[in-house]
Amino acid sequence: MRGGDIATVNLEEDALQPEVVGSFESGVLSAAWSPDDSLVALATADDKLILMTSTFDVVFEGPLHPGDFGEDAPINVGWGSKQTQFHGSLGKAAAQEKRPDIIGSSPDDDGLPRVSWRGDGAFFTISSLTPARDGRLRRRQLRVYSLAGALQSTSEDTPGLEHVLSWRPSGNWIVSTQRYGFEGGGIGREGRHDLVMFERNGLRRGEFSLEKVASGHERNVDSVRQWGYRVCELGWSSDSNILSVWIERAEGDIVQLWTIGNYHWYLKHEIPASSDDDKPQRFTSVSWHPEDPLKILLTTSTSLIQRTYAWETFVSRSKPPVDSGSVAVLDGASILLTPFRTQNAPPPMSSHSLTIPNRGSPASYDFRTKPLPPTHISFFSHKDLMLSLWESGYHEMTELMTRLGPGKGKIMEPVTRCFAPQPDWKGWISKQALSIDSDGSFALLQSSESRDRVVFVTPSVRVEDTSRHAAMPGLNGRLVYGDGHVAWQSPDGEIFPIDIHSGDKVLSGSFSEFCFESQRVEVSSATPDATSRSFFVGLSQGGKLYVAHGTSSRLLASNVNSFTVASGFLVYTTTAHVAQFAPLNALSSLLANLDATAPLPEWETRRVERGSRIVTAVPSTMSLVLQMPRGNLETINPRPLVMNIVRQDIDQGNFAKAFSACRRHRVDLNVFLEHDKAAFLRNIPQFIEQVSDVDYINLFLTSVGQGSLPSDVVAETCDAIRMELERIDLKKYVSTILTAHVVKRPPDHEAGLSLLLRLRDTEPQLVEDAVKYIIFLVDADRLFDTALGMYDFSLVLMIAQHAQKDPREYLPFLRELRALDEHYQKFRIDDHLKRHEKALRHLADAGVERFEEATAYAERHQLYDSALAIWRDTAQYEAIMNIYGDWLFERRDFRDAAFVFRQANKPTKAMIAYEKALDWQEVFEIAVQEQLAAEELSDIGYRIAEDLSAKKRYHDASRVFLDYVKNPRAAIIALVQGNLFSEARRVIALHTLPELLEEIVYPGALDTRAQIAEEIGEMKDQLRKQVERLKELRIKKVEEPDSFYGVEDTDLHNVDVMTDISMAPTMFTRYTQAPTTASRTSKRSSRSKRKMERKVGSGRKGTVDEEEYLLKSITKLVARFSNSQNDAHNLLPHLLQFTQEHKDEAIELQDEISSFEKKLLEAVEEIWKKPVEVDGEAQTADSWAVRMQEHDKRQAVDPMEKVTKPEITKRVWNAKLSSLR
Repeated sequence: MRGGDIATVNLEEDALQPEVVGSFESGVLSAAWSPDDSLVALATADDKLILMTSTFDVVFEGPLHPGDFGEDAPINVGWGSKQTQFHGSLGKAAAQEKRPDIIGSSPDDDGLPRVSWRGDGAFFTISSLTPARDGRLRRRQLRVYSLAGALQSTSEDTPGLEHVLSWRPSGNWIVSTQRYGFEGGGIGREGRHDLVMFERNGLRRGEFSLEKVASGHERNVDSVRQWGYRVCELGWSSDSNILSVWIERAEGDIVQLWTIGNYHWYLKHEIPASSDDDKPQRFTSVSWHPEDPLKILLTTSTSLIQRTYAWETFVSRSKPPVDSGSVAVLDGASILLTPFRTQNAPPPMSSHSLTIPNRGSPASYDFRTKPLPPTHISFFSHKDLMLSLWESGYHEMTELMTRLGPGKGKIMEPVTRCFAPQPDWKGWISKQALSIDSDGSFALLQSSESRDRVVFVTPSVRVEDTSRHAAMPGLNGRLVYGDGHVAWQSPDGEIFPIDIHSGDKVLSGSFSEFCFESQRVEVSSATPDATSRSFFVGLSQGGKLYVAHGTSSRLLASNVNSFTVASGFLVYTTTAHVAQFAPLNALSSLLANLDATAPLPEWETRRVERGSRIVTAVPSTMSLVLQMPRGNLETINPRPLVMNIVRQDIDQGNFAKAFSACRRHRVDLNVFLEHDKAAFLRNIPQFIEQVSDVDYINLFLTSVGQGSLPSDVVAETCDAIRMELERIDLKKYVSTILTAHVVKRPPDHEAGLSLLLRLRDTEPQLVEDAVKYIIFLVDADRLFDTALGMYDFSLVLMIAQHAQKDPREYLPFLRELRALDEHYQKFRIDDHLKRHEKALRHLADAGVERFEEATAYAERHQLYDSALAIWRDTAQYEAIMNIYGDWLFERRDFRDAAFVFRQANKPTKAMIAYEKALDWQEVFEIAVQEQLAAEELSDIGYRIAEDLSAKKRYHDASRVFLDYVKNPRAAIIALVQGNLFSEARRVIALHTLPELLEEIVYPGALDTRAQIAEEIGEMKDQLRKQVERLKELRIKKVEEPDSFYGVEDTDLHNVDVMTDISMAPTMFTRYTQAPTTASRTSKRSSRSKRKMERKVGSGRKGTVDEEEYLLKSITKLVARFSNSQNDAHNLLPHLLQFTQEHKDEAIELQDEISSFEKKLLEAVEEIWKKPVEVDGEAQTADSWAVRMQEHDKRQAVDPMEKVTKPEITKRVWNAKLSSLR
């Protein structure tokens, strides 16, 4: 208390009884708690500073006016005095500025000390008046202390410094006020009043003038407030963005809210102390909410006022083609206006500064006693009007008369009309205005102490009929912008559209929470006769962006800081520094989807500068204006907005405008065809009429030719434009016509050169320029070859001369060609140009005498298909077939070669080819037809049968032995080798050779049984080893994940010698992907990639791919066992029918196979068994390394998911057969 008592009050008790816990005899002049309430700093009346804890234990006690500077005293190291150092032009003048001889305090100073803490509680500052000594005036000084009470710094002497004090929570400024123009005050004109900033080291670092308050107030030394007002207190919002200035005036108190942007201070709002009578009303306290940065609490002697603010950008939402993109910025007594369609002026600069309120109108109010800045500004959608609204209901209508296009003169010439509040508006606070119609009618949102109401105003009619109102079912709602539609949003987020005429309201949508920024969006239907759809978009203070319609509502994003609607898109920026472009049609369809959990589609995005917010979008200029955190502006042209306008212009036939936009914004000109190819091809005459410049059409054709369109579309477009240009003016557009030929895929160089031939005789000068142009487009050597391929030597010479080719390079060759006959000349030209098929045709036309040269040429260039077509139905056809068959035989296409030889009447060659192809039926067919001797047939049969046996075609080999070699014994041996015992026994019975059973079949059956047993043994051994290795790997995967998943650090192989600061790779090394490794990986050649794939598939022991390799190997083992099962299934019935030895072997083989089948089935089930998840309690303690290991395990694909579990075929063996005797 001021008397010195320290009292505590228990807030939990019903009766609030203060309890005195201590007292200072001299009294307490000032006190302030630290932000965390752990310390309290007090200034006593006996000029002492005391620092105490929350339990009132003294931490520090010392004098309020110490004589030293503090611990942060500046040190002079002899580099020269301040006056001699470089300061720049302004700084030098400031350094040489005359300092006042007398430094004193302001007459408005209350003489009391002030204490203010920094936001983090590490320091606090005290502002106090120094004692009067040696006849000097008392002056104010700021001192900064640490939380331990140590003096850090003392401010420089500041004449006229006043008592108010506030330390910005972010810590960079200590703020106070300074007066000028009196004895002891600052040097300047009388009445000047500045808000000054100091740093923690005591140095002054800026100021701004309170001119908007001080203007019009003359000094009266006999008054309590000599200038008619004084500053009582300063305060900062918790986020350090808003500075409140509490001003006491004779007419009543007022609180000003100031913000800073781009190093300029703006007076954004004034809060008057409300009064029901004509007496001046005073505030008793002003404080900001400690957590909500936009909530301020004010008290008077009779009331408690709580106000919550929000940031809003006043923008014009007019539609093209009259969209000006105007933005209004409040700055005290001025509205800064900038139409971003024509100018980009970053605040505090602007295109026009409009003074408010209009002091020349009879309806204007006294700005000395009432708030200066308006509460709200609204632009009209269909007219260049702006409405400025004050809390009392006073409003001004300004016709801006904005110049939209380029030109001279003022960009704006505003004309303002003023309107006084109507009598029934008394007691209502006007918060928001919303334009309705182009006649100037608008809606006002007004609030009383109990509810909101919406007032509809039409200024063009009589005063008594100008307004009507509709009551709202709540308080502190918000109007929703709707382009002619009016809707009110309740504090719960419910949206009520209001009928303008009747005032009826119906709930038609709802957000999940209150959204200060909201807008009604209307989506035009794709068909003219269909009705348009609408929905609402809202952005909450927490950054959540919603869309809603009816009962449907969706959250689009939860990190949004601004949004706008333009050009068919909902554009919003996020705290991730990304601008999203959501098509309105897609959002409407999203709301129509009843599944609220359906994922959001991917929309086009664009990276933006850190902290960017949307100011406005101008559809006509395809621009989006962003503001950076410091306040500077950036205008971008996002691709979605550009493409939307370009497509609209194409649909409307504004080809010149669309073409200009594409050039300006570097849009691929293929958009003309990709958007609507059929419509564009129909409108090519209009396109050429609007884009008539030759260079522009050449640019368009080049873009089409180099784009990604199909070649047939490119050719169709080029031909259509070429024909239209030839119709209009062939001479003017000759270069464009040549471009149309050249940009085709493939290019039609011959057509372009043919055009030059047509014009050569009539327009020689034009042809010369055209030749130079086409040489510019196409490589000269290619043009030379094309002209040569047209067999026109004059054209060849013309191209060669303009291409500046050396005559020694081409004249001898041309002379040689001229000496040949026509067909051979064309053959030489086509051969030179590597047009081998045409060359062969010309060589055939040269006569029969060049047939041998032609066949040699066909063989050299493998032109067999062309040769067959050329010499079809001629005497030379069989010769061509013969050389074609030889070529196929050399390529080992024996079957095709045999067919060709038969067509060429070469049976011997056909037999050899069929024999190589093992087509034994065709061989013996030709052999019989050619009536070969029996001995020759037998020799051929032996060769073919042996080859068939080598290819394991035992059945075919036995047929050859039986039918053509007449050797049953050899046939039976082949059948036994192929495990075809049934057929072998049939042949023995047919040829009555029972002795061959014991001689060949019985031993062969035992050999086959032994072979199967050997394979079973090999498979057993392989299965055992691979199952054991798999178990080892899986144990290692669980117990030693680093060793199992770890990869070799490739960066360590890129150095020759490790430096002293090199470190060995740790368990964390593999979690960091070095840029050099990524770059090297991206540049890996295809050969290296194939090598890497082979290494992965090799399953080298110890690699991470070994497990996958083993699983694949076991899968192949199952397939191999299936083949052995089939072999045993064919063999067993015969073993059981032969001797007792065979029967014993059959029983043993059956047991071996059944046993291995069981083991293999168990192994497969165990290997492909899913591992059991480990309980959380058994896991190790959570750490970064453990989480990264788990991440790697999730990233690594389980080999069992790559390799499908094999199915084992189960054979059912008939055990009864083995028991028969």
